[in-house]
Amino acid sequence: MNISLWLQRNAQVSPTRPAIFLGRTQVADYAGFYRRAGQVAAGLKARGIGAGDRVAIFMKNTPEFLITLYGAWIAGAAVVPINAKLHGREAAWIIENAGALICFTSPDLTQALTQADGAAPVVDTGGETFAQMQDLPPLSTPESRAPDDLAWLFYTSGTTGRPKGVMMTHRMLTAMTMCYLADVDAVAPDDATLYAAPMSHGAGLYALMHVLKGARHIIPASGGFDPVEIFDLARHFGDVQMFAAPTMIKRMTQAARAADATGEGLKSVIYAGGPMYQVDIVEAVAHFGAIFIQVYGQGECPMGITALSRADVAGRTHPNWCARLNSVGRAQSMVELRIGGPGGAALPAGEVGEIMVRGETVMPGYWQNPEATAKTLVDGWLMTGDVGRMDAEGYVTLQDRSKDVIISGGSNIYPREVEEALLSHGSVAEVSVVGLKDAEWGEVVVAFIVPAGGQALDQAALDAHCLEQIARFKRPKIYKCLSELPKNNYGKVLKTELRALLEEDGK
Repeated sequence: MNISLWLQRNAQVSPTRPAIFLGRTQVADYAGFYRRAGQVAAGLKARGIGAGDRVAIFMKNTPEFLITLYGAWIAGAAVVPINAKLHGREAAWIIENAGALICFTSPDLTQALTQADGAAPVVDTGGETFAQMQDLPPLSTPESRAPDDLAWLFYTSGTTGRPKGVMMTHRMLTAMTMCYLADVDAVAPDDATLYAAPMSHGAGLYALMHVLKGARHIIPASGGFDPVEIFDLARHFGDVQMFAAPTMIKRMTQAARAADATGEGLKSVIYAGGPMYQVDIVEAVAHFGAIFIQVYGQGECPMGITALSRADVAGRTHPNWCARLNSVGRAQSMVELRIGGPGGAALPAGEVGEIMVRGETVMPGYWQNPEATAKTLVDGWLMTGDVGRMDAEGYVTLQDRSKDVIISGGSNIYPREVEEALLSHGSVAEVSVVGLKDAEWGEVVVAFIVPAGGQALDQAALDAHCLEQIARFKRPKIYKCLSELPKNNYGKVLKTELRALLEEDGK
């Protein structure tokens, strides 16, 4: 089934229902949304682009992103959304690797892409070619697609080399949508989803369940993440849901306190994409209330591995509330989970191993990369590369990425545990922990710290604090002070860059 049928059905049944907003201004109702997407589809068809072809989208958050996304699907093509913060040459490489036949860009990114001199034609959504598409008679019916046909080709962040293209099918995205409605949050027609995180990633994927339910889609006028703007839009529209990285939630809490904002109008904030530290989520819940829900997924299993409910995030009465809060929740409805030991054999509850998942939301493989596919998909199981444990009630707690585990003196040290301990000290605003090769110990722990409020870094005080929280062998041997941590477009700390800083320092 072509997932753009959900848009068609809402255009038929509720044509005048408000659909897309830029700031407070309505851009389209559902009839207009479907018509404009159908015109893009007609423009693609006129160029011979259709079923099975790839259409790249190199845009910041704009209404045209949604219109182009659904236009490609109506035409039967698969979309290749590209991180808007990439260099033009990086975007051009993805377009070429995907074999995309055309790329739609927002006006501020067109020059960067054209200068990269890629092979695919570039259509600026603010230009004449796109305007001509919007004058065409729209395709009236989406092209038929099979459940296992490609719908979305998602390129991983590539922090450890060239990005890989994750193949997401119509079946996968349908399953992800149903899991969201069953395990994460309900969506009503009067709800609104606000795109403050990149639409090329999780925020864009969450358009699907809101289109299915005929909800409103709000793109901030800034095109990005601005807590004050979010609070204003939430108050104006009400019943607002949004996707956010953990770092965004921390900034929202800080901004709300500074502006004396309550978050009125925010119904649900779904967070994922990086470690959520206990101190940050406890403070966020204390200020905003029970609006937070966590999901855990990967590009290879988009948003669809586990979910930690609103009640578990906000609850403080259950005897195990703290352990649950530090987990990523329980398996979503359409997957099986396993904590695997050597060879993938299932481990008992409480033991630490690699998180493995299989089910309807797992990818069929990487685009034109059978070697990487064979390493990642083993006997139907997705080997996530994440280390964790599962308790007797099914709650999964992430320890770290397997490649980030520090082995010092023969003992495993999980960076997140050290980070949690340091973040509970008042002088630490942000922290990231990595391992440094050492002739005696194998590796030693290095903590990169962003001090809170311009405070000085007091290594002795942090050492003493760590000794109160964690075992002596886990505490950092080296502390490094930074004004900010290097992060990608999704708020993930780039530990590869931190390791490169250590190499530059000769340590």
